[in-house]
Amino acid sequence: MIFETHAHYDDEAFTEDRDSLLKTLSENGIGRVVNVGASPESCQTTIELMEKYDFVYGALGIHPSETAALDEALFAGLREQCRHEKCVAVGEIGLDYYWQEPEREIQKKWFVRQLQLAKELHLPVVIHSRDAAMDTIEIMRAEHAEEIGGVVHCFSYTKETAEIFLKMGFYIGIGGVVTFKNAKKLKEAVEYIPMERIVVETDSPYLAPEPNRGKRNDSSKLPLVINEIARIKQLLPEQVEEITWQNAFQLYRMEKVY
Repeated sequence: MIFETHAHYDDEAFTEDRDSLLKTLSENGIGRVVNVGASPESCQTTIELMEKYDFVYGALGIHPSETAALDEALFAGLREQCRHEKCVAVGEIGLDYYWQEPEREIQKKWFVRQLQLAKELHLPVVIHSRDAAMDTIEIMRAEHAEEIGGVVHCFSYTKETAEIFLKMGFYIGIGGVVTFKNAKKLKEAVEYIPMERIVVETDSPYLAPEPNRGKRNDSSKLPLVINEIARIKQLLPEQVEEITWQNAFQLYRMEKVY
């Protein structure tokens, strides 16, 4: 079975066929899915999915691009949402410097607050970091992220940066980008990262792997990611599938109920 560690099935891209698609995932070997909140609204819709489907769990948090809307009342609401019995992480949280907004200081403030929330609730974190490696690392070190644990989702940095996250005890999320022909840096990082620290994800509906690049992504495409990791690591796809399944349960501190 395959563990989808990061998807956004509450996204409007799935409005037309969400239910039918989710019901077919088990037929495609997908055993569990963590749907990831990114805004106050998507945290609520993630909870709705968690409560509707046995195999769907949730990570609840505010994406850096959504932090300008955060205030203390919304943050208090997030704290309560994260107490849900099927919430397995705080996320996705972090820094995104690709866009100019929100201001970096706002992103940093709420990244720190959500790291502290995860520590308070004894939950791992799902970290989003885009064009912001050094600030992400600086904040993680200052907040002793090694005591929190979690995953750096949709990893896009070098193997040297991966080493820093690995030394903090974090898992590395690998998705469809690893199949892109121009993803040399990421392929080198995957070669370097120990297999026991890799989990697989789609970030659906985004970042579909080759040969579906540019199309809507979903968890049924994960075998393409697994095959590329297997090629890089010189393993059988079945080995990658089993190892990443086990890794995901450890990452999210879940019991294995088959």
